[in-house]
Amino acid sequence: MKITRADGFVAKPDPKIRAALIYGPDAGLIRERLNTMTKAVAGAVDDPFRVSEFSADVLGEDPARLGDEAAALTFTGGRRVVRIRDAGDTVAALFESFLENPLGDSLVLVTAGELSPRSKLRVLFEQADNGAAIACYADDTDSLDSVIRGTLKAAGLQITPDALAWLVDRLGGDRELSRRELEKLTLYMGADTKTTGGTVTEEDVLACIGDTAALSLDDLTYALGDGDQVTVQRVFGRLTAEGTSSVSILTAVARHFMRLHETRGRLAEGKSADQAAAMLRPPVFFKLKDRFQGQARRWNEALLARSLDILMEAEMAAKSTDIPTEAAVERALMQLAQVGRGAGRK
Repeated sequence: MKITRADGFVAKPDPKIRAALIYGPDAGLIRERLNTMTKAVAGAVDDPFRVSEFSADVLGEDPARLGDEAAALTFTGGRRVVRIRDAGDTVAALFESFLENPLGDSLVLVTAGELSPRSKLRVLFEQADNGAAIACYADDTDSLDSVIRGTLKAAGLQITPDALAWLVDRLGGDRELSRRELEKLTLYMGADTKTTGGTVTEEDVLACIGDTAALSLDDLTYALGDGDQVTVQRVFGRLTAEGTSSVSILTAVARHFMRLHETRGRLAEGKSADQAAAMLRPPVFFKLKDRFQGQARRWNEALLARSLDILMEAEMAAKSTDIPTEAAVERALMQLAQVGRGAGRK
């Protein structure tokens, strides 16, 4: 079955589910959900008597290992968890046989990277009554808002709207990396509670994580606005090599162009560039203010509308076709950079 409310499901897995596929472009979210389900069933991720883990490559050499591990009993009692890494369509038939006749009562957790809608492994888990498919895509605005608020609340902290908007605009490419940045922020606030009063401000956020990898996304988005194809290609390659989700890059770029569109509309209403940019939430990072305003002047409404169409088409292609996500996103970025080269030119 296809799981739509993943957070609740992974916290309390349905007992009738014998195997779950956790897949997608967000490797950090995959690890988080894998560990949450493991703890929910086995109590811990590192209990050698109740948790077994190995690569899917092992099954190619020893197909019987899946059934043996699933049927194994524990010395301490309780249900076991079998974790299988890096699966693909080559083992789909093996899991089909297991789900038709599951052995033992272990919960089998299978992780995979990004899988197309036609992937045999993905289709198998989506259609099986005793199987579950859990997609792990980069956080959108709503889910990231929830992650930020929840993490800070657990540390006894509140956050101002501007600081929250700044974080939402820059985190989200990888759930694990987002968590690390938020943990760093809570540690910073713990050492500075006398001046903050337990409330995270935009100044706190900029002081703590303003110069981290989030600015690499700014390098990319501003290079697009400038029509700098060479820089776009170089930074995109660096980000994806570091594990940043292509979909999250697409989301960050879309935010940038929507902010340009919003600013352009205010310029048309008679606002000055300073006034128009000052009305944005979160505000433009001060080091990039002049560059942002220059792009808002050069990109007219028609070009901005076209840019948003390109981004929407790329997102649809990435999520609903067999085209590799990275390729679909890179092609869209090259199209945008080409449009950017002509922005503002007569």
